Amino acid sequence: MSDVERHPASELGETMKTAGETAVRARAGARTFNPEVNSDVNALKGMTVPELATTFRKLYGEPTHSRNRQYLIKRLTWRIQELAYGGLSQGALVLISKHGDMLPEGWRMRLAAKPPAESPERDPRLPPVGTNLQRVFDGVTHQVQVCTDDFVYQGKRFKSLSAVARRIAGTPWNGFLFFGLGKGGTQ
Repeated sequence: MSDVERHPASELGETMKTAGETAVRARAGARTFNPEVNSDVNALKGMTVPELATTFRKLYGEPTHSRNRQYLIKRLTWRIQELAYGGLSQGALVLISKHGDMLPEGWRMRLAAKPPAESPERDPRLPPVGTNLQRVFDGVTHQVQVCTDDFVYQGKRFKSLSAVARRIAGTPWNGFLFFGLGKGGTQ
């Protein structure tokens, strides 16, 4: 037998009808078995999360935002097999496009969503950069300066108005409500 063996399930190839044409259904079992793929997939199980993240970057060309080990193993297993055997078959892609509107609404919205812009827009409720916000709380006047990416209160920088409000009140607050900011940054 050659160094590339036929997978036992390769004899199970099926055909399906699509738009009046007969197409061979591409299945993982219908492809030739590659022992290197199996060893690469098994190697993932022994990797640490940082090693999986590095492998993810190599195979996908972008960093992962997940540190869930099982999720990374599943995604990497798919990618290794996709690179070795090819992606989804034409038949699968036809079925996805045909039945894609039957997906739950949340999934459709995520698939149709535009990728986030390089620089997210500034929240319209925020006043212009350089504005000083004032709030009297427990008889004390507190001032916060609005900066480009953060806020300055008592010489310390805070990522959000809610963090400033929490520092002042000692309890969680919505920063916009705490400082009386409505639509368009009005107080």
